[in-house]
Amino acid sequence: MIKKVLFIAVGIATVFLSPALALFSGILLAFTIKPQFLKETKLLSKYLLQISVVGLGFGMNLQKSLQASSDGMIFTIVSVVTVMSIGVILGRVFHIDKRLSYLIATGTAICGGSAIAAVSPVIKANDNQISVSLAVIFTLNAIAMFIFPPIGHWMDLSQTQFGTWAAIAIHDTSSVVGAGQMYGQKALEVATTVKLTRALWIIPLSVFSTFVFKDSDRKSISIPWFIFLFILAMIFNTYVHIMPTISMIISQFAHRALSVTLFFIGSMLSFKALKDVGYKPIVLGVCIWIIIASMAMVVVCNLI
Repeated sequence: MIKKVLFIAVGIATVFLSPALALFSGILLAFTIKPQFLKETKLLSKYLLQISVVGLGFGMNLQKSLQASSDGMIFTIVSVVTVMSIGVILGRVFHIDKRLSYLIATGTAICGGSAIAAVSPVIKANDNQISVSLAVIFTLNAIAMFIFPPIGHWMDLSQTQFGTWAAIAIHDTSSVVGAGQMYGQKALEVATTVKLTRALWIIPLSVFSTFVFKDSDRKSISIPWFIFLFILAMIFNTYVHIMPTISMIISQFAHRALSVTLFFIGSMLSFKALKDVGYKPIVLGVCIWIIIASMAMVVVCNLI
């Protein structure tokens, strides 16, 4: 009884935590008091995840996302395709579950936890695959925010160069904004613009993923309907002028709901699951990250 009360209390508290802290809180509870309410949390996490993704669309402006510079757009396209390709290839080399390696590549290529949240229901990833991929991405994401600005100064990058590099090489939007702000106002503006363009790739990648992970015994394609609701949410937020206040409330709710969802997902992780996947997902995440960060650095130093 005490364990269940503690689980509920921590779950409520995660409403006020960042997605990363909420995930790690769930994992910590899973390892200390063991998973609680497994059936309920599994059902809730499935639907709450999709609701959260749709709500996040109310925090995105379609026009601003599409107004990125031509260079930023080109970099974004090349980086997304490159990271996804390398992630899949290295996943096979390391003999990592294909869904897990796909999620890690997705989080690295686009926008961290939000991208994983959007793609995981589409490819029917299980809770352990989602938890491990999120843990890898959030850990590297936190490190990036602190080491990128010093590296940028050491490489003597301009504000524009650093903003572009950070937007391509750092996983999550929040850390991109944080790193850009630490470097300078212009870097912040460039990083945010390029990152928003990169985030839009959630849409085509989610649709593409339905074909990649189509069950061999099924003739039909499972359409990720919630992605279309995500697009609709962005359109409403951008063009319906009476929506700003409502959009802000919905977006904030979505972020809170995502934190609770990640807590649920983390709480279902087990020692056995971690033992089964081993250290290879971390190695994969680091390898992809180093490759894309290095490639992006070469490009921004020579072309911007």
